[in-house]
Amino acid sequence: MRVLLLSAYEAVSHRYWAQSLMAQLDDVSWTLLSLPPRHFAWRIRGNPLSWMLKEHATLSQSFDVVLATSMVDLATLIGLFPHLGQAQKIVYFHENQFAYPESSDQMPQVEAKMVNLYTALAADSVVFNSAYNRDSFIDGARAFLKKMPENLPAANPLEALRKRAHVLPVPLSIRSTSLHDTPRRPQLIVWNHRWEYDKNPNDFFEVLFRLSAEGVAFELAVLGQRFRQSPDIFEQAEQRLAKHVVAWGPQPEAEYRTLLEGAGIVVSTTWHEFQGLAIMEAAQRGALPLVPDRLCFPALYPPAYRYDGTREGLYQRLYDWLTDSTTRPAPLATTAWEWPAWRDAYRQLLAVSA
Repeated sequence: MRVLLLSAYEAVSHRYWAQSLMAQLDDVSWTLLSLPPRHFAWRIRGNPLSWMLKEHATLSQSFDVVLATSMVDLATLIGLFPHLGQAQKIVYFHENQFAYPESSDQMPQVEAKMVNLYTALAADSVVFNSAYNRDSFIDGARAFLKKMPENLPAANPLEALRKRAHVLPVPLSIRSTSLHDTPRRPQLIVWNHRWEYDKNPNDFFEVLFRLSAEGVAFELAVLGQRFRQSPDIFEQAEQRLAKHVVAWGPQPEAEYRTLLEGAGIVVSTTWHEFQGLAIMEAAQRGALPLVPDRLCFPALYPPAYRYDGTREGLYQRLYDWLTDSTTRPAPLATTAWEWPAWRDAYRQLLAVSA
């Protein structure tokens, strides 16, 4: 089976998914084309042109399956290379633009939403990494299409898409048994998300400011992907929480893994999450996940690992966990998130489509 794997905006989680998928299904003949995750507005609209100019010979070949991420403008690409339309076309949604929270200084991402929608409609199979991702895409697309000048009858086609869509998460690689046993540091809190406004760092740090002022003992590792411009709260937090900090900023892979292995708690305060690989990875290594009761999280985490989504709720749960160890739940079982539980489903997706 020959599969063309297209990743138009290869963010860290997208690259992880593509590389692990190719490694797990190593009997498939893979051809991967990817584009760096920068210049978002140009990338999401211009990826067919970029590939046409750079990869014309590759795209002129025949494939049994075209597997594309939702950032790929699949409809335009098929227009430029009509023979690709003869392959079975699968689109994988790591996220969708209809559920992305827009900041006050951003223009609405109409182009990105249209690419998501056209790509889903051009595909033979559509796959989402969570039910929340699927439902927020369908519901968001319906609301979006109501704004168009004509009153388009979109409800039935979109509901039909919901019913035939697959839900397959990005699986985790099995935790290596060769890793040395890192001593657990129960008071070590980890933040390992992108340093952007949609991850809601303000709630996280404001709660830590309060805990610090009250003399609650904790350590802090602020990890994750950092960009040229980050919310101002990070600079404030680095100064105000300096006595707690054991790591600040992106770390080399080995150091990052060691910090996750020893972490006591990993926190999310995000407004934007469709699966949350960073939290899952830390939980797999034994950290207690503490996530808001919204987005994809209720389907993934039992109530003991969720708070009500408010600053006060986060404060109370963290205060209890940090000051009274008997309030902490047991480490979360994560084998259901790992590749052995999902390999056959991915293989079947490609086989049925081919």
